[in-house]
Amino acid sequence: MNPEPLTDSDLERLSDVLRTLGAKHAMNAEQIDGFIAAIVCFRENIPERVYLPVIWGDDMVNEDTFATQPKLQDFLGLITRHKNATENELKSGVVYTPLLLPDEGGVYRANDWANGFLRGMSLRKAEWSTLLEDEDHGGSLVPILTLAHENDPDPKMRPYTEPMTAERRESLILGVAVGVMRIYKYFRNQGEMPHFDNISTTYRRIAPKTGRNEPCPCGSGKKYKHCCGKITLH
Repeated sequence: MNPEPLTDSDLERLSDVLRTLGAKHAMNAEQIDGFIAAIVCFRENIPERVYLPVIWGDDMVNEDTFATQPKLQDFLGLITRHKNATENELKSGVVYTPLLLPDEGGVYRANDWANGFLRGMSLRKAEWSTLLEDEDHGGSLVPILTLAHENDPDPKMRPYTEPMTAERRESLILGVAVGVMRIYKYFRNQGEMPHFDNISTTYRRIAPKTGRNEPCPCGSGKKYKHCCGKITLH
């Protein structure tokens, strides 16, 4: 039986636990979705004891802590179910849909999702660095990196000097959806990126095969090696 995706009620329960019991730096639901997507994309199983403290925002957290309280057990069950549902979605080949939350103005910015994905990547830095440096396949990460660094504290890390347009953000979010699908397949067929011809061609304008001296596909106007190609995992 395929795992059921989380409902709105499930997401509210998950968010409530994080708000009331989570540590200061606990993730929100959007960050968790990006984080889980990165974990699922990676070919190696990453155990709960490694990723749960990152979600909770406390290095001292472990599975035994959650076994003592029903509310925390429910939270852990929701995280596990969401992870399994995400893996099933990507394995089935249906179009991946990131979970995005609107800001106060009702805009779905996707910055939290992208930063959550990068935190998932940081659990296996060396392996993800191989994809980052791959000129043939690394372009699938460009939309994610662009959104993650849109408001970076270091202005040099930001892909744009001007505010992002709604149209560009929409294209990047589409690029995220297709990119996650391609990355999932990449790690299971190392070096072979699949094509998704049934998806809008907008994505192929965002993240084509990119040489280091070519214009960055994020649209910044910089060379790839001086823009998204230079971003590393911290």
